[in-house]
Amino acid sequence: MKRIAFHNREKETKEIMNILDSEPSLITFVYGPINSGKTTMISHLIKELPEEYAPFYVNLRGRFIADYEDFLNVLFEIDEEDGGGNVVEYAKLALKDIGAVSGIPIPINLFEKIFEKKDKSKDMFRYIEQFFVEVSKTRTPILIIDELQVIGDLKIDGFLIYKLFNFFIRLTKELHLAHVFVITSDSLFIEHVYSEAMLEGRCRYLLVDDFDRETTSTFLGEHGFTDDEGALAWECCGGKPVYLLELIRADNRGREIEKLHRMRAGELKTFLKTLKELGDKITVKEECYDISYENIVCALKMFPDEEEIDMWSIDEISKHYLVRNNILFLDPDRGIIKPQSRLNLLAIREVMSSA
Repeated sequence: MKRIAFHNREKETKEIMNILDSEPSLITFVYGPINSGKTTMISHLIKELPEEYAPFYVNLRGRFIADYEDFLNVLFEIDEEDGGGNVVEYAKLALKDIGAVSGIPIPINLFEKIFEKKDKSKDMFRYIEQFFVEVSKTRTPILIIDELQVIGDLKIDGFLIYKLFNFFIRLTKELHLAHVFVITSDSLFIEHVYSEAMLEGRCRYLLVDDFDRETTSTFLGEHGFTDDEGALAWECCGGKPVYLLELIRADNRGREIEKLHRMRAGELKTFLKTLKELGDKITVKEECYDISYENIVCALKMFPDEEEIDMWSIDEISKHYLVRNNILFLDPDRGIIKPQSRLNLLAIREVMSSA
């Protein structure tokens, strides 16, 4: 099996280390198009962190979370040993051999007590805060939650997501206790949470985009691509890491590029044909709306001459629909919308030329 080494994300890594070198004060959204390498970058960075940091990584990707019990089972890493009911003493013991963990350590007896309470979130937050206070005496806690949008609709006595962000604000801006990173490909989720959870002045954005042309050229050159092959790969696939890996593994790179382009254009044609003939609906802010095929085509026809457009150029329903279906990517920080990849851009241009 051919294994591809991690390609250095020097700019983004430096930006994160600058954040970690400062006192915790803001929530950091790590966002970007799908398959741009956000999780890979964070996972690699965690392994390279100095011992002065204590990272706690929670990945919600692919997890079915329907209630608090599901969420707590993902959030915490349960220690089957009895912690004696004392968070301070347990934290001291846990710190002796703690590395990067897939959740926040908790002894099973304290975990079970949280379930006994009516307001589970209150006790959950109290435990995490006390645990981090103890950790912070010797190391800087870092809480990293990947794909947090998975619980965006989880409602138990109000939306859990807003309680979480209020707690994140307490950890960062109020207590300066822990760094908090939220990783997501769903920029609509960021836009919604920002407005609903009153995050103005309480968060920052860190974009992990596809590779730029220079980085793509260097990456492909390290794997034996000629200048001409690298130029063709960039022209057709851009700097999307997942596509570049497919080209590196391919026996015939030219044929693989043609296949990727043909498949993506075909998927887009099928998507639009299905919408035109069967229609579709979307829920935005708990209201259901019909999707207009004509509005979707009108939105996509903005891209034959542009690679990105103003995010306010598209009606809200079409914007949500195209972003949720991973055809377009919304950058809420820059206020722009663009195709999820160069491959998507070329597919849009091909399909729209005959629409």
